[in-house]
Amino acid sequence: MREETPKPELTSGLKDAALIENPVTLYCNLKQSAGWRFYWFKHTQTPESETTTDTHSSCTIRPVSVSDGGQYWCRAGRGDPVYYTHYSDALWVNVTGTSSPVTLIVSPSRSQHFTTDSLSLICEEQSKSTGWRVRRYSLSESKVSDCSSGWGSVTGSTCSISSLITTDTGVYWCESESGGSCNPVNITVHNGPVILESPVHPVTEGNPLTLHCLYRNTKSSDLTADFYKDGLLLQNQTTGEMIIPTVSKSDEGLYHCTIPEKGESPQSWISVRGEKALTVTPQ
Repeated sequence: MREETPKPELTSGLKDAALIENPVTLYCNLKQSAGWRFYWFKHTQTPESETTTDTHSSCTIRPVSVSDGGQYWCRAGRGDPVYYTHYSDALWVNVTGTSSPVTLIVSPSRSQHFTTDSLSLICEEQSKSTGWRVRRYSLSESKVSDCSSGWGSVTGSTCSISSLITTDTGVYWCESESGGSCNPVNITVHNGPVILESPVHPVTEGNPLTLHCLYRNTKSSDLTADFYKDGLLLQNQTTGEMIIPTVSKSDEGLYHCTIPEKGESPQSWISVRGEKALTVTPQ
């Protein structure tokens, strides 16, 4: 009996409009994602001309601009000759300059964490809106779930994870009962000896940026460390700390660090947003 051609589901962590200058992640969900290559399309493209191709089932647009608004869809393929899935249903992405009424506060405030560490995720409200909950997209499980589903404990608008494991790596955000959401943050949980301490939210242009290379056994940054951006060595620091006094858009990229004879951290993307807030809302 011939196997039925699968159809992926295209989803996003954001349920309302995406904010200008912030990243947006799209997820091409298949029941079995291993071994597939994923193809991403935008409404201006023909099916024969994909916007990007990757082995990962997620695609991040960073930073989002007004021109990124529109319809997106995906499909997957594997083998030689390539066996393709059906196209997903279209997903509409709206882009706005309006700020979110809630911010996800991460404590400790960094993108990378060691296994067995604890983590708190707090939905901090800027208005009287209520009913916010912490959700995540697990990269290992390729699914969205609430903090209350078993991986964390909930107290009010706070989600606590007492002992992190590598499968806690993923994209986290706050979501309201009405479907509103905040800007997502990427969390990486590493079982190795070294992590990079970097900001979870975009850095504003003109502000300073401080990075630390942390060693698990001491949780100290007072060690000689090499800092890299997009795979290229930037600095060697005997203090384990690297400072960019005035951040510009050119500083945006993938960062990681190494401590000689100790280990290497995972990579983290650092976003840089404009100094002045934009208020454009596309029609």
